[in-house]
Amino acid sequence: MQESEVAFGTSGARGLVTRMTDQVCFAYTAGFLNYMRSIGLFEPGMAVALAGDLRPSSPRILRACAAAIESVGGKPLFCGYIPSPALALLGLERKIPALMVTGSHIPDDRNGIKFNRPDGELLKSDEAGVLGQPVTMPMDLFDEAGMLRAAVDLGAPVDAVTTYIRRYVDFYGPAALSGLKIGVYQHSAVGRDIMVDILRELGAETLSLGRSEVFVPVDTEAIRPEDVQLAADWAREQHFDAIVSMDGDSDRPLLSDEHGQWLRGDILGILTAQSLAAEAVVTPVSSNTSLEKCGSFPQVVRTRIGSPYVVAAMTAAIESGATRVCGFEANGGFLLATDFTDGSKTLPALPTRDAVLPILAVLVASKRQSKPVSALVAALPQRFTFSDRLKEFPTALTSARIAGFMPDSGDPRGAFDAAFGSATESPARELDWTDGVRVVLSNDEVVHLRPSGNAPELRCYTEAATRERAVALCARVMAVLETWRS
Repeated sequence: MQESEVAFGTSGARGLVTRMTDQVCFAYTAGFLNYMRSIGLFEPGMAVALAGDLRPSSPRILRACAAAIESVGGKPLFCGYIPSPALALLGLERKIPALMVTGSHIPDDRNGIKFNRPDGELLKSDEAGVLGQPVTMPMDLFDEAGMLRAAVDLGAPVDAVTTYIRRYVDFYGPAALSGLKIGVYQHSAVGRDIMVDILRELGAETLSLGRSEVFVPVDTEAIRPEDVQLAADWAREQHFDAIVSMDGDSDRPLLSDEHGQWLRGDILGILTAQSLAAEAVVTPVSSNTSLEKCGSFPQVVRTRIGSPYVVAAMTAAIESGATRVCGFEANGGFLLATDFTDGSKTLPALPTRDAVLPILAVLVASKRQSKPVSALVAALPQRFTFSDRLKEFPTALTSARIAGFMPDSGDPRGAFDAAFGSATESPARELDWTDGVRVVLSNDEVVHLRPSGNAPELRCYTEAATRERAVALCARVMAVLETWRS
């Protein structure tokens, strides 16, 4: 595993497809299950659920994972090509491990394996346990290139979708979205047809858009300019109430207003938490500060970026006595830590990233309040975030550059001002090192720099009083960051 250059990051392993040989995928899967056995969450004879996204490499990697499951005494339970949260829901209900072959939003020259414990997401504290497991490799299974010598039959997929769909239809009701016209940007999202089914069962009129048989790397946190233009054009031509979409494995949502303006994921998270009347909300440090400024939530907890950190903090909140606990990430993925009851109906907990709930929650709120989505957004304190990234930027280089702004560097504020003062036009007021370096400027604007946790990318997040300023600030900082390559 270590020699493959396939890194173990947030919730699992990711790397170039050329590096993710069958042998490497086998080793990671066996290591995960051996660790589960060591902590009493797996035993021989137990089923292990597995599914994949629509990348060309996913079927091959699934077969390697199935071979590993069998090698440690498990029974592969193939669930087909379905959303990550649908697979996680099945694993939680059956109390079995589950793994999703997906690279999420990154290009299809890369892929990954996301691991789920029988009781929820794999936590950051589990990582060392997985990597430290001894794995017996039956070398006769693989050729010299590390690929399986014989094909593995995954079998017919079991149904893990019906329960996922009923979860939302039963909670919101068959007329919840009646009268709304919704565009569904399908591209290559694995949940593209499921999203249409759910919306129609809730009474909405839908129109499918942009379906692609070639994988499209839609990143809900760094939306491509072409997707911005597509949404605006579709909204103008079709007069939708909203347009919806998801990333590759369909655990991160995209929702536009009636004008085709995509909502930032953290704004979507705030609106979702409001619609659920949440009492405790957990989110990473990079999320929009409208969360605190809106005054809707008795308790707000900030974490490092990554769903395992959000899950850990939600668990801690519950243990401290909090009820109606949820969390979200800046990419829009929403996590439900406790059951949420609305009258006689209950939405059971699903403590993993989900794209469907935030989309539905905001659309239902729009319908119930007779307000367009844009009006729901306008009612929040007006703070605007933006983000961008430098691709193919080595993580080690990012860490080395950011080290100059860390507490032990002597004068981190001065170092930041020296590097970015001409771009920010305002000096640093305070620094937060929860994840990378997050700088609050004297004019209350924010610049946040960190390495991506799952790809060789340097990410930049900004926040300001207007969207135009957040975009401009990000562009100016990105111009400085480009010089870091040399």
